[in-house]
Amino acid sequence: MLRRLYTALIMLALPLVPLRLWWRGRREPGYRAHIGERFGFYPPLPPDPRPFIWIHAVSLGETRAAQPLAAALLRRLPGHQLLITHMTATGRAAGEALFPEATVAFLPYDLPWSMRRFLGHYRPRAGILMETEVWPNLIAECQRAHIPIALANARLSARSARRYARVASLAREAFGALSLVTAQTAADAERLAVLGAGAVQVTGNIKFDMPMPAGAAALASTFRQRYGRRPILLLASTREGEEALILDTLDRHRLPASVLVVVVPRHPQRFEAVAQLISARGRAFVRRSANVDVPPEVGIVLGDSLGEMASYYSACDLAFIGGSLVPLGGQNLIEACAAGVPVLIGPSCFNFSQAVADAVAAGAAQQVDDARSMIARAADLLEDPAQLDRMGRAGSAFTALHRGAAERTAALLADCASR
Repeated sequence: MLRRLYTALIMLALPLVPLRLWWRGRREPGYRAHIGERFGFYPPLPPDPRPFIWIHAVSLGETRAAQPLAAALLRRLPGHQLLITHMTATGRAAGEALFPEATVAFLPYDLPWSMRRFLGHYRPRAGILMETEVWPNLIAECQRAHIPIALANARLSARSARRYARVASLAREAFGALSLVTAQTAADAERLAVLGAGAVQVTGNIKFDMPMPAGAAALASTFRQRYGRRPILLLASTREGEEALILDTLDRHRLPASVLVVVVPRHPQRFEAVAQLISARGRAFVRRSANVDVPPEVGIVLGDSLGEMASYYSACDLAFIGGSLVPLGGQNLIEACAAGVPVLIGPSCFNFSQAVADAVAAGAAQQVDDARSMIARAADLLEDPAQLDRMGRAGSAFTALHRGAAERTAALLADCASR
Protein backbone atom coordinates (compact mmCIF):
# COMPACT_ATOMS: atom_id res chain seq x y z
CA MET A 1 0.00 0.00 0.00
CA LEU A 2 2.83 2.40 0.82
CA ARG A 3 4.44 1.79 -2.58
CA ARG A 4 1.12 2.64 -4.25
CA LEU A 5 1.00 5.90 -2.32
CA TYR A 6 4.62 6.58 -3.33
CA THR A 7 3.69 5.97 -6.97
CA ALA A 8 0.64 8.23 -6.70
CA LEU A 9 2.80 11.06 -5.35
CA ILE A 10 5.19 10.75 -8.30
CA MET A 11 2.23 10.83 -10.69
CA LEU A 12 0.93 14.00 -9.06
CA ALA A 13 4.30 15.63 -9.66
CA LEU A 14 4.52 14.59 -13.34
CA PRO A 15 2.83 17.73 -14.74
CA LEU A 16 5.63 19.78 -13.22
CA VAL A 17 8.40 17.67 -14.75
CA PRO A 18 8.65 19.45 -18.15
CA LEU A 19 8.80 22.82 -16.38
CA ARG A 20 11.53 21.60 -14.04
CA LEU A 21 13.57 20.15 -16.93
CA TRP A 22 13.17 23.36 -18.93
CA TRP A 23 14.18 25.46 -15.90
CA ARG A 24 17.30 23.42 -15.17
CA GLY A 25 18.10 23.40 -18.86
CA ARG A 26 18.68 27.16 -18.80
CA ARG A 27 22.15 26.57 -17.36
CA GLU A 28 22.56 22.86 -18.21
CA PRO A 29 21.20 22.19 -21.72
CA GLY A 30 21.49 18.43 -21.18
CA TYR A 31 18.26 18.55 -19.18
CA ARG A 32 16.36 19.53 -22.32
CA ALA A 33 17.64 16.53 -24.31
CA HIS A 34 16.46 12.90 -24.36
CA ILE A 35 13.31 13.75 -22.41
CA GLY A 36 11.49 10.66 -23.70
CA GLU A 37 14.02 8.45 -21.93
CA ARG A 38 12.87 9.82 -18.59
CA PHE A 39 9.50 8.14 -19.27
CA GLY A 40 10.90 4.88 -20.65
CA PHE A 41 11.00 5.65 -24.39
CA TYR A 42 14.32 4.83 -26.08
CA PRO A 43 15.67 4.75 -29.66
CA PRO A 44 16.11 1.35 -31.33
CA LEU A 45 19.22 -0.57 -30.36
CA PRO A 46 21.80 -1.56 -32.99
CA PRO A 47 22.06 -5.33 -33.57
CA ASP A 48 24.33 -6.86 -30.93
CA PRO A 49 23.85 -10.32 -29.42
CA ARG A 50 25.77 -9.48 -26.25
CA PRO A 51 23.58 -9.07 -23.13
CA PHE A 52 23.80 -5.89 -21.10
CA ILE A 53 25.36 -5.50 -17.70
CA TRP A 54 23.64 -2.38 -16.42
CA ILE A 55 25.11 0.14 -13.95
CA HIS A 56 23.03 3.05 -12.64
CA ALA A 57 25.21 6.00 -11.59
CA VAL A 58 22.98 8.95 -10.78
CA SER A 59 25.48 11.80 -11.17
CA LEU A 60 29.10 12.73 -11.76
CA GLY A 61 30.65 11.27 -8.59
CA GLU A 62 28.95 7.88 -8.94
CA THR A 63 29.80 7.76 -12.64
CA ARG A 64 33.49 8.24 -11.98
CA ALA A 65 33.37 5.65 -9.18
CA ALA A 66 31.78 3.19 -11.61
CA GLN A 67 34.88 3.23 -13.85
CA PRO A 68 37.07 0.72 -12.01
CA LEU A 69 34.05 -1.44 -11.18
CA ALA A 70 32.90 -1.58 -14.82
CA ALA A 71 36.39 -2.50 -16.01
CA ALA A 72 36.66 -5.29 -13.42
CA LEU A 73 33.19 -6.60 -14.28
CA LEU A 74 33.84 -6.79 -18.02
CA ARG A 75 37.06 -8.70 -17.36
CA ARG A 76 35.04 -11.25 -15.40
CA LEU A 77 32.06 -11.29 -17.77
CA PRO A 78 33.45 -11.38 -21.32
CA GLY A 79 30.79 -11.42 -23.99
CA HIS A 80 28.69 -8.75 -22.24
CA GLN A 81 28.22 -5.09 -23.08
CA LEU A 82 27.77 -2.16 -20.73
CA LEU A 83 24.68 -0.03 -20.16
CA ILE A 84 25.19 3.09 -18.00
CA THR A 85 22.19 5.11 -16.81
CA HIS A 86 21.97 8.46 -15.04
CA MET A 87 19.52 10.96 -13.63
CA THR A 88 21.53 14.19 -13.97
CA ALA A 89 22.82 15.92 -17.08
CA THR A 90 26.34 16.11 -15.63
CA GLY A 91 26.23 12.39 -14.91
CA ARG A 92 25.20 11.58 -18.47
CA ALA A 93 27.87 13.85 -19.96
CA ALA A 94 30.48 12.11 -17.79
CA GLY A 95 29.13 8.69 -18.80
CA GLU A 96 29.47 9.50 -22.48
CA ALA A 97 33.03 10.75 -21.93
CA LEU A 98 34.23 7.96 -19.62
CA PHE A 99 32.48 5.00 -21.28
CA PRO A 100 32.75 5.63 -25.04
CA GLU A 101 31.95 1.99 -25.91
CA ALA A 102 28.93 1.72 -23.59
CA THR A 103 25.28 2.51 -24.18
CA VAL A 104 24.44 5.60 -22.12
CA ALA A 105 20.90 6.70 -21.22
CA PHE A 106 18.73 8.38 -18.63
CA LEU A 107 16.91 6.11 -16.19
CA PRO A 108 13.15 6.80 -16.20
CA TYR A 109 11.29 8.29 -13.30
CA ASP A 110 10.35 5.60 -10.81
CA LEU A 111 6.94 4.62 -12.18
CA PRO A 112 6.06 0.94 -12.72
CA TRP A 113 5.18 1.27 -16.42
CA SER A 114 8.19 3.40 -17.32
CA MET A 115 10.49 0.95 -15.55
CA ARG A 116 8.84 -1.96 -17.39
CA ARG A 117 9.52 -0.21 -20.71
CA PHE A 118 13.15 0.41 -19.70
CA LEU A 119 13.75 -3.20 -18.66
CA GLY A 120 11.90 -4.57 -21.68
CA HIS A 121 13.94 -2.43 -24.05
CA TYR A 122 17.41 -3.29 -22.75
CA ARG A 123 16.75 -6.69 -21.09
CA PRO A 124 19.84 -6.45 -18.84
CA ARG A 125 21.37 -9.64 -17.48
CA ALA A 126 21.81 -7.88 -14.14
CA GLY A 127 21.52 -4.38 -12.66
CA ILE A 128 23.85 -2.54 -10.30
CA LEU A 129 22.79 0.58 -8.40
CA MET A 130 25.70 2.73 -7.21
CA GLU A 131 25.92 3.89 -3.59
CA THR A 132 22.48 5.10 -2.45
CA GLU A 133 20.12 4.78 -5.42
CA VAL A 134 17.27 2.65 -4.09
CA TRP A 135 14.10 3.06 -6.18
CA PRO A 136 11.12 0.96 -4.93
CA ASN A 137 9.29 0.52 -8.25
CA LEU A 138 12.48 -0.16 -10.17
CA ILE A 139 13.48 -2.88 -7.73
CA ALA A 140 9.97 -4.38 -7.76
CA GLU A 141 9.95 -4.48 -11.58
CA CYS A 142 13.40 -6.12 -11.66
CA GLN A 143 12.12 -8.75 -9.25
CA ARG A 144 9.02 -9.31 -11.41
CA ALA A 145 11.22 -9.70 -14.51
CA HIS A 146 13.66 -12.03 -12.68
CA ILE A 147 16.56 -9.61 -13.19
CA PRO A 148 19.01 -9.71 -10.27
CA ILE A 149 19.74 -6.24 -8.97
CA ALA A 150 22.48 -5.24 -6.54
CA LEU A 151 23.43 -2.16 -4.55
CA ALA A 152 27.19 -1.60 -4.91
CA ASN A 153 29.59 0.61 -2.96
CA ALA A 154 26.62 1.22 -0.67
CA ARG A 155 26.74 3.90 1.99
CA LEU A 156 24.00 4.86 4.40
CA SER A 157 24.51 7.54 7.03
CA ALA A 158 22.69 7.43 10.35
CA ARG A 159 20.64 10.43 9.21
CA SER A 160 19.55 8.67 5.99
CA ALA A 161 18.77 5.49 7.92
CA ARG A 162 16.42 7.46 10.18
CA ARG A 163 14.63 8.88 7.13
CA TYR A 164 14.16 5.41 5.66
CA ALA A 165 12.87 4.19 9.02
CA ARG A 166 9.94 6.60 8.70
CA VAL A 167 8.72 4.50 5.76
CA ALA A 168 9.94 1.22 7.17
CA SER A 169 7.61 -1.08 5.24
CA LEU A 170 8.49 0.53 1.89
CA ALA A 171 12.21 0.45 2.71
CA ARG A 172 12.08 -3.17 3.85
CA GLU A 173 10.31 -4.20 0.65
CA ALA A 174 12.91 -2.45 -1.52
CA PHE A 175 16.07 -3.39 0.37
CA GLY A 176 14.83 -6.92 0.95
CA ALA A 177 14.41 -7.51 -2.80
CA LEU A 178 18.05 -6.70 -3.60
CA SER A 179 20.02 -9.75 -4.70
CA LEU A 180 23.27 -8.44 -3.22
CA VAL A 181 24.55 -5.43 -1.29
CA THR A 182 28.23 -4.53 -1.10
CA ALA A 183 28.82 -1.90 1.58
CA GLN A 184 31.68 0.53 2.07
CA THR A 185 31.99 0.01 5.84
CA ALA A 186 30.73 -2.25 8.60
CA ALA A 187 28.60 0.61 9.95
CA ASP A 188 26.94 1.02 6.53
CA ALA A 189 26.33 -2.72 6.38
CA GLU A 190 24.71 -2.77 9.81
CA ARG A 191 22.33 0.09 8.98
CA LEU A 192 21.41 -1.52 5.64
CA ALA A 193 20.70 -4.86 7.33
CA VAL A 194 18.40 -3.17 9.85
CA LEU A 195 16.40 -1.77 6.92
CA GLY A 196 15.93 -5.23 5.48
CA ALA A 197 18.88 -5.78 3.15
CA GLY A 198 20.08 -9.35 3.00
CA ALA A 199 23.35 -10.78 1.71
CA VAL A 200 25.31 -7.68 2.74
CA GLN A 201 29.07 -7.87 2.20
CA VAL A 202 31.63 -5.27 3.30
CA THR A 203 34.00 -4.72 0.37
CA GLY A 204 35.37 -1.22 1.00
CA ASN A 205 35.05 2.01 -0.95
CA ILE A 206 35.48 1.75 -4.72
CA LYS A 207 36.44 5.43 -4.88
CA PHE A 208 39.90 4.46 -3.63
CA ASP A 209 40.35 2.66 -6.98
CA MET A 210 39.37 5.56 -9.25
CA PRO A 211 42.04 6.15 -11.91
CA MET A 212 43.52 9.55 -12.66
CA PRO A 213 41.55 10.88 -15.65
CA ALA A 214 43.39 11.01 -18.95
CA GLY A 215 45.00 14.38 -19.44
CA ALA A 216 44.50 15.45 -15.82
CA ALA A 217 48.23 15.74 -15.05
CA ALA A 218 48.87 17.87 -18.14
CA LEU A 219 45.94 20.16 -17.29
CA ALA A 220 47.20 20.48 -13.71
CA SER A 221 50.55 21.63 -15.07
CA THR A 222 48.74 24.24 -17.19
CA PHE A 223 46.82 25.42 -14.12
CA ARG A 224 50.06 25.82 -12.18
CA GLN A 225 51.59 27.89 -14.93
CA ARG A 226 48.53 30.14 -15.01
CA TYR A 227 48.46 30.53 -11.23
CA GLY A 228 52.13 31.56 -10.98
CA ARG A 229 54.53 30.70 -8.17
CA ARG A 230 52.03 31.15 -5.35
CA PRO A 231 50.66 28.93 -2.56
CA ILE A 232 47.28 27.57 -3.69
CA LEU A 233 44.31 26.93 -1.39
CA LEU A 234 41.58 24.97 -3.18
CA LEU A 235 37.98 25.20 -1.96
CA ALA A 236 36.70 22.01 -3.56
CA SER A 237 33.04 21.13 -4.24
CA THR A 238 31.64 23.99 -2.18
CA ARG A 239 27.91 24.07 -1.53
CA GLU A 240 25.37 26.86 -1.20
CA GLY A 241 26.11 29.05 1.82
CA GLU A 242 29.75 28.00 2.18
CA GLU A 243 31.28 30.47 -0.24
CA ALA A 244 29.65 33.40 1.57
CA LEU A 245 30.86 32.07 4.93
CA ILE A 246 34.41 31.74 3.68
CA LEU A 247 34.49 35.07 1.84
CA ASP A 248 33.14 36.88 4.90
CA THR A 249 35.75 35.16 7.06
CA LEU A 250 38.51 36.19 4.65
CA ASP A 251 37.45 39.81 5.12
CA ARG A 252 38.25 39.51 8.84
CA HIS A 253 41.00 36.88 8.97
CA ARG A 254 43.18 37.12 5.93
CA LEU A 255 45.45 34.51 4.44
CA PRO A 256 49.08 35.41 3.64
CA ALA A 257 49.06 37.96 0.81
CA SER A 258 50.66 35.60 -1.70
CA VAL A 259 47.99 32.87 -1.38
CA LEU A 260 45.69 32.26 -4.34
CA VAL A 261 42.26 30.87 -3.50
CA VAL A 262 40.65 28.60 -6.12
CA VAL A 263 36.95 28.00 -5.47
CA VAL A 264 35.16 25.22 -7.39
CA PRO A 265 31.42 25.00 -6.64
CA ARG A 266 29.94 21.52 -6.54
CA HIS A 267 27.08 22.26 -8.96
CA PRO A 268 27.55 24.02 -12.31
CA GLN A 269 24.23 25.85 -12.05
CA ARG A 270 25.75 27.86 -9.17
CA PHE A 271 28.82 29.15 -11.05
CA GLU A 272 27.18 32.48 -11.84
CA ALA A 273 25.78 32.92 -8.32
CA VAL A 274 29.24 32.39 -6.83
CA ALA A 275 30.72 34.86 -9.32
CA GLN A 276 28.20 37.42 -8.11
CA LEU A 277 29.09 36.69 -4.46
CA ILE A 278 32.75 37.39 -5.17
CA SER A 279 32.00 40.55 -7.15
CA ALA A 280 29.65 41.87 -4.46
CA ARG A 281 32.54 41.82 -1.99
CA GLY A 282 34.71 43.88 -4.30
CA ARG A 283 37.20 41.09 -4.91
CA ALA A 284 38.95 40.68 -8.23
CA PHE A 285 38.80 37.19 -9.66
CA VAL A 286 39.52 35.23 -12.82
CA ARG A 287 37.29 32.54 -14.25
CA ARG A 288 38.89 29.25 -15.18
CA SER A 289 36.84 29.34 -18.40
CA ALA A 290 38.71 32.49 -19.46
CA ASN A 291 41.86 30.39 -20.01
CA VAL A 292 44.21 33.23 -19.03
CA ASP A 293 47.10 33.71 -16.64
CA VAL A 294 46.12 34.96 -13.18
CA PRO A 295 47.59 38.44 -12.53
CA PRO A 296 49.59 38.73 -9.28
CA GLU A 297 47.11 41.23 -7.81
CA VAL A 298 44.15 38.83 -8.26
CA GLY A 299 43.48 36.61 -5.24
CA ILE A 300 40.66 34.32 -6.42
CA VAL A 301 40.04 31.93 -9.29
CA LEU A 302 36.50 30.68 -9.92
CA GLY A 303 36.65 27.10 -11.15
CA ASP A 304 33.67 27.23 -13.49
CA SER A 305 34.37 23.93 -15.25
CA LEU A 306 33.19 20.34 -15.06
CA GLY A 307 35.16 17.10 -14.83
CA GLU A 308 38.46 18.77 -13.90
CA MET A 309 38.57 18.24 -10.14
CA ALA A 310 41.52 15.85 -10.37
CA SER A 311 43.53 18.58 -12.08
CA TYR A 312 42.50 21.18 -9.49
CA TYR A 313 43.70 18.83 -6.74
CA SER A 314 47.00 18.14 -8.47
CA ALA A 315 47.60 21.86 -8.95
CA CYS A 316 46.98 22.97 -5.35
CA ASP A 317 49.00 22.92 -2.12
CA LEU A 318 46.08 22.46 0.29
CA ALA A 319 42.43 21.49 -0.25
CA PHE A 320 39.36 22.25 1.79
CA ILE A 321 36.54 19.77 1.09
CA GLY A 322 33.17 21.47 0.66
CA GLY A 323 29.74 20.59 1.96
CA SER A 324 31.24 20.33 5.43
CA LEU A 325 30.85 23.84 6.86
CA VAL A 326 27.10 23.63 6.28
CA PRO A 327 25.01 20.68 7.53
CA LEU A 328 25.14 18.68 4.29
CA GLY A 329 27.45 15.83 5.28
CA GLY A 330 30.52 16.80 3.27
CA GLN A 331 31.94 15.68 -0.06
CA ASN A 332 34.41 12.91 -0.71
CA LEU A 333 38.02 13.55 0.34
CA ILE A 334 39.49 10.40 -1.22
CA GLU A 335 40.37 12.00 -4.57
CA ALA A 336 42.30 14.75 -2.83
CA CYS A 337 44.22 12.27 -0.68
CA ALA A 338 45.00 10.14 -3.74
CA ALA A 339 46.54 13.21 -5.39
CA GLY A 340 48.84 13.60 -2.38
CA VAL A 341 47.13 16.82 -1.29
CA PRO A 342 46.76 17.76 2.41
CA VAL A 343 43.09 18.07 3.34
CA LEU A 344 40.99 20.25 5.64
CA ILE A 345 37.36 19.34 6.25
CA GLY A 346 34.63 20.92 8.34
CA PRO A 347 32.50 19.41 11.11
CA SER A 348 29.67 18.05 8.90
CA CYS A 349 30.97 14.87 7.26
CA PHE A 350 28.31 12.24 7.94
CA ASN A 351 28.25 11.17 4.27
CA PHE A 352 31.87 10.00 4.50
CA SER A 353 32.39 9.67 8.25
CA GLN A 354 34.55 6.53 8.13
CA ALA A 355 36.79 7.82 5.33
CA VAL A 356 37.23 11.13 7.18
CA ALA A 357 38.04 9.42 10.47
CA ASP A 358 40.57 7.14 8.77
CA ALA A 359 42.20 10.02 6.87
CA VAL A 360 42.51 12.09 10.04
CA ALA A 361 43.97 9.11 11.92
CA ALA A 362 46.47 8.57 9.09
CA GLY A 363 47.62 12.19 9.29
CA ALA A 364 46.34 12.97 5.78
CA ALA A 365 43.54 15.32 6.87
CA GLN A 366 42.62 17.70 9.66
CA GLN A 367 39.10 18.53 10.78
CA VAL A 368 38.13 22.11 11.64
CA ASP A 369 35.15 23.53 13.51
CA ASP A 370 34.07 26.44 11.32
CA ALA A 371 35.14 28.84 8.56
CA ARG A 372 37.34 30.88 10.91
CA SER A 373 39.30 27.87 12.14
CA MET A 374 39.59 26.59 8.54
CA ILE A 375 41.15 29.85 7.35
CA ALA A 376 43.42 30.03 10.39
CA ARG A 377 44.59 26.44 9.92
CA ALA A 378 45.07 26.96 6.19
CA ALA A 379 47.22 30.03 6.87
CA ASP A 380 49.42 28.06 9.28
CA LEU A 381 49.82 25.08 6.95
CA LEU A 382 50.58 27.14 3.85
CA GLU A 383 53.52 28.65 5.72
CA ASP A 384 54.78 25.20 6.83
CA PRO A 385 55.95 23.27 3.73
CA ALA A 386 57.32 20.41 5.83
CA GLN A 387 53.91 19.77 7.42
CA LEU A 388 52.19 19.98 4.04
CA ASP A 389 54.65 17.44 2.68
CA ARG A 390 54.03 15.04 5.59
CA MET A 391 50.26 15.28 5.15
CA GLY A 392 50.49 14.79 1.39
CA ARG A 393 52.63 11.66 1.73
CA ALA A 394 50.25 10.35 4.39
CA GLY A 395 47.35 10.85 1.97
CA SER A 396 49.05 8.86 -0.75
CA ALA A 397 49.79 6.02 1.68
CA PHE A 398 46.25 6.14 3.07
CA THR A 399 44.66 5.68 -0.37
CA ALA A 400 47.13 2.95 -1.40
CA LEU A 401 46.25 0.99 1.74
CA HIS A 402 42.53 0.95 0.94
CA ARG A 403 42.60 0.01 -2.75
CA GLY A 404 41.08 -3.23 -4.05
CA ALA A 405 37.38 -2.68 -3.37
CA ALA A 406 36.50 -2.66 -7.08
CA GLU A 407 37.91 -6.15 -7.65
CA ARG A 408 36.28 -7.52 -4.50
CA THR A 409 32.93 -6.03 -5.48
CA ALA A 410 33.20 -7.19 -9.10
CA ALA A 411 33.84 -10.78 -8.01
CA LEU A 412 30.60 -10.84 -5.99
CA LEU A 413 28.58 -9.04 -8.68
CA ALA A 414 29.84 -11.32 -11.47
CA ASP A 415 28.78 -14.34 -9.43
CA CYS A 416 25.37 -12.78 -8.86
CA ALA A 417 24.93 -12.01 -12.58
CA SER A 418 25.94 -15.54 -13.60
CA ARG A 419 23.38 -17.38 -11.50
